[in-house]
Amino acid sequence: MSGEITVRPAVPSDAAAMAQVHVASWRSTYRGLMPDAMLDDPGFVARREGFWTTALTDERFASNRVSVAEQDGEVVGVAMSGPVTNAEPGVLHLYVLYLLDGHHGSGAGSALLDAVISPTEPAVLWVADPNPRAQAFYRKRGFVADGVEQVEDGVREIRMVRNPDA
Repeated sequence: MSGEITVRPAVPSDAAAMAQVHVASWRSTYRGLMPDAMLDDPGFVARREGFWTTALTDERFASNRVSVAEQDGEVVGVAMSGPVTNAEPGVLHLYVLYLLDGHHGSGAGSALLDAVISPTEPAVLWVADPNPRAQAFYRKRGFVADGVEQVEDGVREIRMVRNPDA
């Protein structure tokens, strides 16, 4: 793998590759934070493929922005943003941003983030805690922890927000 990384809008035919990236990223990032049984479930990839197929084809998600990063024709990263429920209009939620190991620091994460949320748009996201690499990535891009925490799928998360006009 030596080619340039490109980012483009995702299409339904990307769903299987997106699921592979999603699951591989969860397995490497959340091992020790989530139950192994969940991460190693044989049906995990199929469920994620169903998730991505729905996200890319169902009208309920038409306002979401979904992109993939590719290198040498292979999907190596995925990102998705969409409107925040019960929030001010114009605030986006970064729902997903995952890269395969080996692509961190390549610029793919920044390109994916910019593809689904412009640097000038206010946004919110949830990030695992601890996950110092991801938290540092988001801080470099203007996000700050706002003190709100939750537990999702057994993983402690902190909320980070970005308001470029503040």
